[in-house]
Amino acid sequence: MIATENGIYISDKAKIKVLQLMKDAGVEGDSNYFLRVGVVGGGCSGLSYKLDFDNEVKPMDQVFEDKGLKLVTDLKSFLYLVNTELDFSDGLNGKGFYFDNPNASRSCGCGDSFAV
Repeated sequence: MIATENGIYISDKAKIKVLQLMKDAGVEGDSNYFLRVGVVGGGCSGLSYKLDFDNEVKPMDQVFEDKGLKLVTDLKSFLYLVNTELDFSDGLNGKGFYFDNPNASRSCGCGDSFAV
C-alpha cells in the first residue's frame, strides 16, 4: 500500500470480513454505522488497537472512506494511525485483523500491541 494522502486504509480481505461482521451484527446496509478504529493504552508493547461498530461521529473525530467503507477514529488515535492499513488474515499462523502501521517502532508477537 502506498498512501497518497494521510488517512486510514482497509485491505480487500479486511473489508469483506468487516461487511460479514456488520451483517452478523444486524447493521449491514445501515448507512449510519461505520467501523471505529482506535488506540488505547495497554498491551505488552504499551498501546493496543481497538475496533468496533459505531453510529455516532463525535466532534473531533477524523472520518475517512476507503473502498466504499467508512472508517472513523478519534483525533488522538489518528496521530498513531496515520497511513495505517487494516488487514485480515485467515492463515495457519493466525486468524484475525491486524494493522500494517508505518508509525509503529515495534510490535508484539500477538500483533495487537505496538509502540511508537
